[in-house]
Amino acid sequence: MFSALRANLRPTSAARAFSTSRPAAADLAKLTLIGRVARDPETRLTKNEKEFLAYTVITTSSTNTNQGERQIVRTFHRVLCFDPSHIEFLRRLKKGSKVYVQADYTIKEPEQGADPTTPQGQRHIFLTHESIKVLSPPRVVPEPTESTETGSTESS
Repeated sequence: MFSALRANLRPTSAARAFSTSRPAAADLAKLTLIGRVARDPETRLTKNEKEFLAYTVITTSSTNTNQGERQIVRTFHRVLCFDPSHIEFLRRLKKGSKVYVQADYTIKEPEQGADPTTPQGQRHIFLTHESIKVLSPPRVVPEPTESTETGSTESS
């Protein structure tokens, strides 16, 4: 009676015998950022004269120091976009906008035998733009007026 059930409960491969989840279709390396745009996006060209756009997102986090004080740490993330349909939208992105970004994450390892002081001898992290949502526009700081600069007030 239970032999039919037992046959169905056997793992399909020895490699997956330890897991209760189904195997993933593909491996995945993604990064989600929530932060502010550091500067207006820049359009550039690849070696093959293909246009791409680069923008930088600043994220902040805090850690406790040994003295019990909170220390703010800012990290700058450079994101590259190669999709022409996204480039048009990203061109209108302004410095200071709060954004939610999803990017693919890849690492290029240093070349064997390369000098560590050269770009070929260093590890590079690439963030390739996948999607973005603008959470809020840049903060507007009011321009000081002449009366507030001098401290005088007008009287009628």
